[in-house]
Amino acid sequence: MAYKIDNETCTSCGDCEENCPNGAISHKGTVYKINPAKCTECEGEHDEPQCGEICPSGSCIPAAA
Repeated sequence: MAYKIDNETCTSCGDCEENCPNGAISHKGTVYKINPAKCTECEGEHDEPQCGEICPSGSCIPAAA
């Protein structure tokens, strides 16, 4: 399962994009999105998904949420 960004609460700070080890996060203007084909939830690299750990607004959430 991939993560997604809740654009209702996202502040467009860019921290998630900078810290994604898979390059799965991109933006167009102030709207950020996670490519589910690239998102591995950082398995094998980190204990927790880095976007969720770094996001100050808590907008990076599991896609099923």
